Amino acid sequence: MPLSGDLAQNSDRTQSQVIYTDLAPDLDGVLDDEIWQQATLISDFHQTSPVDHGTPTQRTEIYVAYSQNNFYVGARMYDSDPSAISARQLIQGQSTGFDDSVGVFLDSFNNSRTGFYFSSNPNGIRNEGVWESANSYNSDWSGIWQVEARIDEEGWVAEFAIPFTTLNFDPTTEEWGFNLVRSISSNNEDIAWSSFNRSTNPATAGQISGIRDIRQGVGLDIVPSVTVASQEDFIADTSDSRFDPSLDVFYKFTPNLTGALTINTDFSATEVDDVQVNLTRFSLSFPEKRDFFLQDSEIFGFGATTGQRFGRGGGGPSDTDPFYSRKIGLDPATGQPVDIDAGGKLAGRVGDYSVGVLAVQQGDRVGLDGQNIFIGRVTRNILDESRVGFIFTEGDPNSETDNSVMGTDFSYRNTRFSDSHTLAAAVDYQQTDTQGMDGDDKAYNASIDFSTQNTGFSYGANYRYVGDEYNPALGFARRKGIERVGLSLIGRYFVRNHPQIRQLFNFLRYSKTDTLDTKQLQSESLGFTILGVQTHDGGFHRFTLNRETEGLERDFQIRPGVVIPTGEYTFDSYSFSLNSSSRRQFAPDFSYDWGEFYNGTTEEYDLGIDWRPNEHISFDFSYRVQNTELPAGDFTIRQISLDANYAFNARWSWVNLVQYVNTSGNIGLNSRLRWSPRAGEDLYFVVNYNFDSMEAAFDGLNAKSSEIVLKYTRNLRF
Repeated sequence: MPLSGDLAQNSDRTQSQVIYTDLAPDLDGVLDDEIWQQATLISDFHQTSPVDHGTPTQRTEIYVAYSQNNFYVGARMYDSDPSAISARQLIQGQSTGFDDSVGVFLDSFNNSRTGFYFSSNPNGIRNEGVWESANSYNSDWSGIWQVEARIDEEGWVAEFAIPFTTLNFDPTTEEWGFNLVRSISSNNEDIAWSSFNRSTNPATAGQISGIRDIRQGVGLDIVPSVTVASQEDFIADTSDSRFDPSLDVFYKFTPNLTGALTINTDFSATEVDDVQVNLTRFSLSFPEKRDFFLQDSEIFGFGATTGQRFGRGGGGPSDTDPFYSRKIGLDPATGQPVDIDAGGKLAGRVGDYSVGVLAVQQGDRVGLDGQNIFIGRVTRNILDESRVGFIFTEGDPNSETDNSVMGTDFSYRNTRFSDSHTLAAAVDYQQTDTQGMDGDDKAYNASIDFSTQNTGFSYGANYRYVGDEYNPALGFARRKGIERVGLSLIGRYFVRNHPQIRQLFNFLRYSKTDTLDTKQLQSESLGFTILGVQTHDGGFHRFTLNRETEGLERDFQIRPGVVIPTGEYTFDSYSFSLNSSSRRQFAPDFSYDWGEFYNGTTEEYDLGIDWRPNEHISFDFSYRVQNTELPAGDFTIRQISLDANYAFNARWSWVNLVQYVNTSGNIGLNSRLRWSPRAGEDLYFVVNYNFDSMEAAFDGLNAKSSEIVLKYTRNLRF
């Protein structure tokens, strides 16, 4: 008979025993294999939304077992109306947030801080990621595992097989952090096996016990890749072709310590960046998308910014970060790839310690010989959910100047500080050492957050100091020579029994940044969301007031030929947005911003349309126009983006992205045809085209450059 998941008597964590088996399921989306008759049954689920710990509207039964080599999950999601089940994503690795889904969380070190997450929709689309901390999730991590799913007359079923070779784990513990979650698209309902304060993260997970005698085989992954590419520069009338074999090797010295070696690394099949237009005096950042740097990214996270340098969730690093991986292998002037001749990485955990070492030999480029780069990171888990750490970097990928950074950080987290709030605090300190620079080269940060996801208020405060000569050559510094304070207040109210409204919220944020040398105001910002509304179907609508003050110590050229004179400017603006639920087949979004801007006025319109008529076709269109009038001159910014994708089936997909911005007059096309017969094997056919269109969007097109890439990669696991 199956065992049931019950609350343990000696812990406030939801707990269950998991059984060992020599059987293996036939992954076909049907729970008729003998293994499921023996497996542990977990059925005691509760809502996290719309009602915290409310009774689910649909029944869920999930079977769990493991063998020496795999962790197995068989999930039966009952649905009283199977025709309402949403399964519109058919492209591997793409978001399933608008679909029905089921997810499995595994904290294989049982440390309540990190863990692996695997999920699928009713089409059997794989989505995975890693929790880098309890408040930072990296959706760009990928692992090798299998899932099959199908819809039937009772709802839908998913069968997971997660190899232990995909996980790092502590072989000395029989207890793992564990959770199961389900999303029901038809009524925007989320349920979980274990949660606290509506949250499902490593700190709020339950626990399974009885895991022993598991193995990772030899622990060797060999990943050869072959790239054939042709490039053409139509302006210079030149062309080039290349044949690039590359090799990645991963070896697990222990089940929780992995070494990686990359030779002649190629990133030609990586997704392109979204175009950004900078109307500030400060640097922009972009998220990391390259697999080599995403692997074990949680090990290298620093301070309160853990996870922000990797993955889409963060969108880039914080204002002061000792390690920002996009500094490696990319030319900052052109954004073009720079060869990586070789790279090595050692990352994992030893007891309560996490260790990460990364060394890269960057290739030569015009005007600069290849540079050696090194990053070392050590952290130690302390208390129940906290950690303390140290980081060291050496090298400058874009200069021959000697540069190093040393830093230390402490992150405190108490998920159950009160019945409804989580207390988090963090401090970090960094010191840079740059050849020829002897000024104030330190930076330090402190933050505290008292937050809730339930009805009530959340409070936050932060302080940042950045010296004039702070210079992390392998990191990121948005501003230098500043002192900043920030405050935030968020109020939430969950509405019961309203036919349309689920949640009301307001948000107040304040920040003030002063220069260190002159002690003058650089920036001050006050924003107040008077009213925010979340609807039951997942839509968000809000109205916000903003007051900004900018102190210009020198003339600021905001656009070519448009200069804002030195001085202090205070300006008020307003923002209104209507965001439809992505669960709809046709989901339009609209926002309008208007008001003062420096010594003039501005207004901005943003229109987005997301259309997914079925699982094969998807379109995501966005159009942004900003009209600004200043005494020094007027300017208009137009940005157009179109994602047009077609999924032939779960193995073949064709993804296309077209982007245009009038400030550069550039139209970029990225088209990727992908064959993914199984996790760990991919064939890409990629076409990149850049056009010049200075007259108007898509008018008078002139081809500037093109690239055609054929790439095959296969993970051979032993």
